[in-house]
Amino acid sequence: MSRDRLLAYGLLAPSVLFLAAIFFWPLGEAFLIAFRDPTGGGWTLVHFRTMVEDLNFQPALTNTLLLVAVVVPLQLALALALAVLLTRLERGRDVYLYIWTIPLGISDLAAGILWLAILSERGYLNSLLHALGLVEGPLLWLSYETPVALFLSVVVAEVWRATAIVLVILVAGMQLIPKEYYEAAEIFGASAWQRFRKVTLPCLKASIQTALILRTILAFEVFGVVIALGGRDLPVLAGEAFAWQYDYQDPGVAASYAVLILAVSLLATWLYLRVLRVREETLL
Repeated sequence: MSRDRLLAYGLLAPSVLFLAAIFFWPLGEAFLIAFRDPTGGGWTLVHFRTMVEDLNFQPALTNTLLLVAVVVPLQLALALALAVLLTRLERGRDVYLYIWTIPLGISDLAAGILWLAILSERGYLNSLLHALGLVEGPLLWLSYETPVALFLSVVVAEVWRATAIVLVILVAGMQLIPKEYYEAAEIFGASAWQRFRKVTLPCLKASIQTALILRTILAFEVFGVVIALGGRDLPVLAGEAFAWQYDYQDPGVAASYAVLILAVSLLATWLYLRVLRVREETLL
């Protein structure tokens, strides 16, 4: 083995060891806990059976899938609109981008507490509506009696909190699109919508793919916002994993939920890679 190759492997070794310590080792432990019988030490599916037979499993799976199906497209559409708007600004572009990305510095739990202060029974929204004379008494937004309002509240909080990461990825991708493409489209008489559809979207396919993969994986793991706004009134997969670990003291079922979240995340990633396949092209 050449000296240069040894040097390359040596430089890569710290990052590989770091990934193994913080990712592969915990992942392996989760699989062992999920599939191993705690009494006999053999392999078993009893934890998964307990998970599936639990009363909260079906609602948690349905709510998580619905959140992903609603939140991720909304974030992508909003981020695309904001990214296009930013590219058309001649002044103050960096200032607006900084303001719009402020939620990135807020954790999901802190964002949930913030929206709890707005949407609770005595929160800012009800106080404002009452002051304007629009309602006589406080409205329930975050109650188990109003599941639709509770679900929409989580959607609004998640869109506000995490759209910024999609925006940053798309803005970075749009800055790599050559201006000559747009100039050529204008010469041939393409409208603004045609330029967006024929130039911007195809050139942003790789950025959109990356943003969708990242946001979908994080959406499957949504927990802090949900626990702050609704607790277990809106069960989700990550919330059930937490409950089985700390409330029921059953790490096997909790690990089964973690394995399920990993499986659906990998499936979604594979679908994005297949549907939004980016072909390598050489620009001459």
